[in-house]
Amino acid sequence: MDEAWTTVRQLADGVPLREALGGRDSAECWVALDLAVRWLSPEDLPVHAPRGGPSLRWDWNAALPTFRRARERAAEPEPSTAIALCHPDGRIREAALDRVSRYPDLLPLLVVRCADWAAPVRDRARALLAEAPPAALVAQAELILLLGRRGQGGFAVELLGRALREGPAEALPPLLANADRATRRFAHRIAVERGLLPPLRLARIAARSGDVVLQDLCAEAALRQSGDKDVLDVLLAARPPRVRAAGVTALRRAGRFEEARAHLTDRSAVVRACARYVVRQGATDPLPLYRALCTGESVAPGAAAGLGECGDRKEDAGTLWALVRHPDPAVRAQAVNGLRALDAVRRESLTPLLDDPSPAVVRAATRALLPHAAEFPVEWLRERDAPESPRAVRVAARRLLRAAGRPCAG
Repeated sequence: MDEAWTTVRQLADGVPLREALGGRDSAECWVALDLAVRWLSPEDLPVHAPRGGPSLRWDWNAALPTFRRARERAAEPEPSTAIALCHPDGRIREAALDRVSRYPDLLPLLVVRCADWAAPVRDRARALLAEAPPAALVAQAELILLLGRRGQGGFAVELLGRALREGPAEALPPLLANADRATRRFAHRIAVERGLLPPLRLARIAARSGDVVLQDLCAEAALRQSGDKDVLDVLLAARPPRVRAAGVTALRRAGRFEEARAHLTDRSAVVRACARYVVRQGATDPLPLYRALCTGESVAPGAAAGLGECGDRKEDAGTLWALVRHPDPAVRAQAVNGLRALDAVRRESLTPLLDDPSPAVVRAATRALLPHAAEFPVEWLRERDAPESPRAVRVAARRLLRAAGRPCAG
């Protein structure tokens, strides 16, 4: 806001808009500029003559809202118009809209006024924006979408959407790589609607994106357009779990049921669940597979978790208790999670894991033991809350103390 205030002060002194902005041209910058004008003193606000009438200035000292005649200040037309477009009085804002066409750099403020709270200002601004070329709308996509969150911001968003849907495809690539998340999402949705992105590229976007909305959008679109092996392989090897889950689920439609077995031990619970679904669709029960995976020489952590997710408490709890003593801490942690899923937790047997050297195992044991927190001796827990205890042990002790309704030592 300090930068916006500096810009406004320079505009009030007649500094050209681009120079006053100092290279700041983000969507947030224009919104902040609109708000900062409201902090100008009455004498700094420009005076305009609506439709050729007398020059008017808002009289802040009047008992009721009123105008008084005033002499035009010596100011550059562009900066003066910029401030007038953000003027506290709607009649001044409306009058300034007719001057926007002279100054292309003021288009962002025209977009701001399309979401104005005053209907006359809003309607006039929308009529002018509707005449703007599509390229100008695309250039203001980030600002339009930011203002689209306002109650009156939908009009400009519709204009932008129409421009991107009906305009040349070349307008979309810069928006697909835009730094603003909302802009990227909007552009990808339209690109998918227009079929501008091939399935393999969509799969790669889903696999590499850190945005869960784009992950779902692009993965679903890629699978809708193609079930080729290359597309599925990209999804199945993706780092985001929801993308891998989409790929695993698509194995059923491709008739590749056997390949889903490799994902039964995935590190993600949602992927394991999808893999079990596909395996069952191939007329195979995943439970015997999990039992074999958990009793072999090499046990994957996901196998222990999966056995707990679909196993039988009476028949499989013993296998998981044996894995609680496994040398791999990841297996120990997932075995605890499996016991919790089977509702087979025993406080006495899991308590030693609160001192496990692996923080992941300590966290898993703590989650499993929270329902039994009241059964722990308070002093025993407070001893583990001592400064010399490992951090994971201290955190576990405090969580159990709070769950038991007991104050922590510190």
